[in-house]
Amino acid sequence: MRHSVFHVGLTAIAALCASDIAASAAWEPVRPVEFIVPAGTGGGADQMARTVQGIVTKHNLMKQPMVVINKSGGAGGEGFLDVKASSANPHKIIITLSNLFTTPLATGIPFNWKDLTPVAMLALDEFVLWVNTEKPVKTVKDYIDAAKAAPAGTFKMGGTGSKQEDQIITVAVEKAIGAKFTYIPYKGGGEVAVQLVGNHVDSTVNNPIEAVAQWRGGKLRPLCVFDAKPMAYDDQIADGKAWKDVATCKSQGLDIEYLMLRGVFMSPKATKDQVEYYVELFKKVRATPEWQDFMKNGAFNTTFLTGADYAKWLEVEEKRHESLMKEAGFMATGN
Repeated sequence: MRHSVFHVGLTAIAALCASDIAASAAWEPVRPVEFIVPAGTGGGADQMARTVQGIVTKHNLMKQPMVVINKSGGAGGEGFLDVKASSANPHKIIITLSNLFTTPLATGIPFNWKDLTPVAMLALDEFVLWVNTEKPVKTVKDYIDAAKAAPAGTFKMGGTGSKQEDQIITVAVEKAIGAKFTYIPYKGGGEVAVQLVGNHVDSTVNNPIEAVAQWRGGKLRPLCVFDAKPMAYDDQIADGKAWKDVATCKSQGLDIEYLMLRGVFMSPKATKDQVEYYVELFKKVRATPEWQDFMKNGAFNTTFLTGADYAKWLEVEEKRHESLMKEAGFMATGN
């Protein structure tokens, strides 16, 4: 009996030691986490980062605070290089858009997505072709006719940044309809929407979240979405219409598709435990009603990827963007 008790005692001690080791192996932040946005304020990436920050704070998902910092210089290159230089610093994460691929190709900065540590794809963002409701343009056909009728270079397309997603789509539209636009770059999607409301540009290719308030307010009109299928949200926004009622551009004779990454990365040399901490954090964020509302309001494609699946997706998208950038003539000399 004494031997049995002794054996049980040893087992209990071993179990406690094992749990202590497991507990010490699990990593969590010990100081505030900087959440870098390589884009301007008011745009899709900025709104998503601040939504995440709000959810983390409201639901106490982290013991340390999360601080959103915009570093938009050099088409986001400022933000990417900052995180790249912060090797082995797990208290710095970055939300990326497709400038993850376009910025190094367009600028030649010493950066590649493989310099960072992939954490998770939070969602994919749609692009919508928008016009001002004061204009008589109500369909893609109307839009094409108006663009073709305008003297070369006088039809203005507004977008975020130069040689990035918005301008890639603009060039594709120009080629598809045989018209020449003047592309006007702004710092963020919020400003882009405001410029279209003020009729300073003729159209934009903003993300849904960047112009939904102006659609709801009756100022802007969505003509089509650059996706293979309509968006899957049926709550009415304006004029009795929902996101699902916005037809695809392809179905209206504008054969262009483009979805944009909303993904998170860490600095180089992040450990498996550190990556896992943030993966689990974002899983908790995605489970909240606030996140569900954000996804619905912005009509996001809610694909979530981590690990090898995420890395594989990134490899494919890098190659695709290289082709798109070459076709548009946006590559930096030497690329």
